[in-house]
Amino acid sequence: MFSRSRPLLRLLAEIPADVAVVKRAFHATPSRAKAQLLDGKRISREILTELRNEIDAWHAIGRKKPHLSVVLVGNNPASLSYVGNKLKAAKSAGITSETIRLPESISQSDLLSLLESLNTNRNVDGILVQFPLPPHISERAVCDTVSPQKDVDGFHVESMGHLCQGKEGFYPCTPLGIMELLKRSGVDTFGKNAVVCGRSKNVGMPTAMLMHADGCGDATTTICHRHTPNKQMRAFVGLADILITAVGQPGLITADMVRDGVVVVDVGITRRFDSAKNAFVLKGDVDFEGVSQKASFITPVPGGVSGDTFDNRPICLSNVRRLNFLLSPDNIFIVLYACRSSKFLPVLTAR
Repeated sequence: MFSRSRPLLRLLAEIPADVAVVKRAFHATPSRAKAQLLDGKRISREILTELRNEIDAWHAIGRKKPHLSVVLVGNNPASLSYVGNKLKAAKSAGITSETIRLPESISQSDLLSLLESLNTNRNVDGILVQFPLPPHISERAVCDTVSPQKDVDGFHVESMGHLCQGKEGFYPCTPLGIMELLKRSGVDTFGKNAVVCGRSKNVGMPTAMLMHADGCGDATTTICHRHTPNKQMRAFVGLADILITAVGQPGLITADMVRDGVVVVDVGITRRFDSAKNAFVLKGDVDFEGVSQKASFITPVPGGVSGDTFDNRPICLSNVRRLNFLLSPDNIFIVLYACRSSKFLPVLTAR
């Protein structure tokens, strides 16, 4: 279970001594400078470097490098781009990977059979299925077919159950990325009022769970969603010390809604045509220019948590590395240094 003696469940990285952490207090007065950026790109590079060092050390003593299998169905341009970025990040971290490309016409039963074969393949440490999938394939069926022992996305129903129960497991990567971003930026969540806008099963809900969990976020957490009346949402947002949005609705949060000194994490990302720039641009849920005048910290879009900054690269790869260490066939007992935690975890394996 979560507890104050086991901060962040040993899943979030202990910050190395040579990584600078910004310490900045919440401000409650209007006379303050523009918000400091929560730089997801910089922190993702730090994590990738740490992963590379750990994997190199692991490989140097004769262990195999972690291997990630990515399953891509169809030819969605955005999916192709995301997968390419993930494989590039895996290579930079020292993780071997492969892309299994399948036609959009593949049947659900054939896709599930492939996943079952990857589940039993001892050379595969992590499995990632790129979404969205064609409409004739159930994403829930796919998520629950991937073995929870190789579920680096953290979408399996068992993984979600572990999250809700505060048990060790592989959690959705974007929520873990948000917690890592706050932690490495020196943002204290203990005892704060946190508001999460959005209740999706992969981002909003697990983020709220981590924010309020004992020994993890320890915040008083409120979830707003599409059925929350606008007047009530404005009231909740106005009380937030930490505001996390994951809706995909540009302009949802404006400066008049937030308090001075709020910490804002904008996970929303929407592609919109900007007539002034005569080009498509990415927009978050938050009016960045206005809200940044009142916030103490804020994420830019892109460059914060949205897109591929955290959700399926550094945190996902950390899950792959952790799986590889856990499933090492050469050990009966191994000491798993789980995500650079200060606590060593003895793990009994059956391999």
